[in-house]
Amino acid sequence: MTTTTLTAGFRPVLLLTGAYAALSVLTLAVIVLFRNHPAVVTDAVWVRATLVVASSLLTFGFARSAARGSRKGLLRLRIVSAVMLVAIAVIVALPGLFPLWLRLEQGVCGLLLLGVTVLITRRRAR
Repeated sequence: MTTTTLTAGFRPVLLLTGAYAALSVLTLAVIVLFRNHPAVVTDAVWVRATLVVASSLLTFGFARSAARGSRKGLLRLRIVSAVMLVAIAVIVALPGLFPLWLRLEQGVCGLLLLGVTVLITRRRAR
């Protein structure tokens, strides 16, 4: 397979991980805008959003690496997407720890990562 073929086959994964990164960065920007509203932006929200931005950018980088044919990139993508999917499921399920708006945003991130996880575990991705 050529690099162009690999990248084309990974296009949905790149779109999903790119959307995950974009949504995470956008969420952090909204948090910055509402930083003076403690009912909306708590310390836990700051910490969670910062970690999610970092992991989403790593996830996108791993997807790009995997799209270029890197086995290590694909392995890293599998691990990070699965771990973050579990972490997001816990965040969404725990009542009271985070505001509803963040839990909803994390739910959308979880759906994006679920798509990534399904696509990269298919036999064709290997």
